[in-house]
Amino acid sequence: MGKIAVGASSFGVSNEDAVKLLEEHGHTVVKNPYGRKLTVQETIEHLEGAVGLLAGLEQLDGEVFRNAPELKAVARIGIGTDNVNFEDAKKYNIRVSNTPEAPTYAVAEMTLAALLSVARRVIPANENTHARMWKKQLGFSIRGSVILLIGYGRIARTFAELLKPFGAEILVHDNAVFENNGTLEELLPKAGVISLHASGKDAILSQNEFSYIKKGAVLLNSARGTLVDETALISALKDGTLSFYWGDVFSSEPYDGELCDLKNAVLTPHISTYTKSCREDMELQAARNLLKDLEL
Repeated sequence: MGKIAVGASSFGVSNEDAVKLLEEHGHTVVKNPYGRKLTVQETIEHLEGAVGLLAGLEQLDGEVFRNAPELKAVARIGIGTDNVNFEDAKKYNIRVSNTPEAPTYAVAEMTLAALLSVARRVIPANENTHARMWKKQLGFSIRGSVILLIGYGRIARTFAELLKPFGAEILVHDNAVFENNGTLEELLPKAGVISLHASGKDAILSQNEFSYIKKGAVLLNSARGTLVDETALISALKDGTLSFYWGDVFSSEPYDGELCDLKNAVLTPHISTYTKSCREDMELQAARNLLKDLEL
């Protein structure tokens, strides 16, 4: 029993089921008071007296844990845990969980939506028509396209399933699975569309990899902003190596970098999980994870 702090800024927006579940177990839920990602100092203040944290993307490391002596468990609402220092959590005997299953379909669906929007030039067509310009642009069909998935976990597999009815050829690069179709040097020149679904913090696509990419390819990134070297990405968008880039994740968020100035960069504010059902599923799962860890 005790205080449960919420770091995630949009927690409980669609319904209060997760809050009710925690309250039924005798806990008091205190939501993020700022409606945005918390700073380190704000996180420390928010965690005062808290035994549990429903975490968003706020930094969680030794500095935070050292100043939260009553904290016993952190439940990340989402898949990624790059913002959590696990060594520090272990040092302070704090259990950490995440919700890897709940966001799978929503992120795969968003990636497909971005691909369709880019392929059929929906965004520039909308902008031109609103500007009273009757301008038609040729796009491309997903049918017959070669789509390379870099990383082949839950989301990539679901995305591949969603693509099946369109008749695309799917290639996979993931050395951890037997479906791997080859090296990046072998696969990048074949793909008209590249979709990132890998884990980790290091860049997978840097200047060297961009030199292998098929001219005019489309790059989709719903995974992590750090997987792409931004300087190389901007150069590729400017010189036509890439015709379009869609990014929903950034190395620093909120993002306000040079990509904002490029018309062929389609940018969304980390909203791939922002469907009503997905958010509710993640919040409930995180609440259950927190209750389980607090009872251990």
